[in-house]
Amino acid sequence: MKPPSPREDSSDDLSRRRFARLAVVGLAAGAGAVGLTSPPAAAATDGQCYYDRAGRLAGEDPVLRNLVRALTPGTAPPELAAPAPVRLFDDLAMLSVGFVHAMAVLTDDGIVLIDALRSPEDAENVIVPGLRELGADPEAIKYVVVTHGHYDHFGGAQYLADRYGARVLMSPADWDLVERTRPEHAPTRDLEITDGQRLTLGDTTLRLYATPGHTAGTVSPILPVRTGSESHTAMLWGGTRPSGTLAELHTYLASVRSFRTRMRRAGVDVELVNHPVDDGLARAEQIRDDPGGDNPFVLGRRRTDRFMEVLDLMLRGRTADAEAREGEE
Repeated sequence: MKPPSPREDSSDDLSRRRFARLAVVGLAAGAGAVGLTSPPAAAATDGQCYYDRAGRLAGEDPVLRNLVRALTPGTAPPELAAPAPVRLFDDLAMLSVGFVHAMAVLTDDGIVLIDALRSPEDAENVIVPGLRELGADPEAIKYVVVTHGHYDHFGGAQYLADRYGARVLMSPADWDLVERTRPEHAPTRDLEITDGQRLTLGDTTLRLYATPGHTAGTVSPILPVRTGSESHTAMLWGGTRPSGTLAELHTYLASVRSFRTRMRRAGVDVELVNHPVDDGLARAEQIRDDPGGDNPFVLGRRRTDRFMEVLDLMLRGRTADAEAREGEE
């Protein structure tokens, strides 16, 4: 796919930046940190043996413990302060409002934005100035890849399309979802993502894989990232919390397994998600505080694969619970 031709904000208040940073550092220190404390006690269910196995596999790993907690039934997502923008790698930036993130892939021929936060206001007040603060030009946004058709992932996409001429990509199933539900700030239907599609901009190629389950058309990318002379391969899981029906849970579980196989083939050693279910905000602060240190998003192949194994076990638990409920009806 060839990119189309593309078409002074002040930085956020310093005190707000410091507050957000301290809030996330507090998480890293364990002050209410998701996954840095034990998951809440749960009544025994048919799925409990799988939750227990996932907890044992996670051990003391804060990334995996966060994932266990996030997928434990009855656990509410945390409310977190918005952090300052940060480059996770030389060519990958995180732009976040706390509970949901957008990722900017910075290439030598423009920007691919993965998700667009909640609204045009987020695009204008978080994405655009955040890119400028990191030395990137928002006018270089060529594509917005929407991982799934929920408002907190597509909300700023149409603003970016209108202002910068960015093309918006989403799976056909989730374009249909958006057209059927007509949510506020929905983008106009544009490019459709096919399973395994390559999206190339400059010298960077993303692979976009269908991973339905969170929605019928959720997409998860695999992409190259680098810091200095070090190159890595990253994944971004496109939709974390599963839907409730048994059929959707089976679909989600199948997606976990197929994507895990693709990750292994690609040699993925970097884990990313678009919600703070993986200790990601605390890890981003580590990079901000020690930019020359070891990158905490580089988990290595084995630990990244273990992330998917924990996800698999948690979904098997939820599926077992749903099967038991269906058997009681």
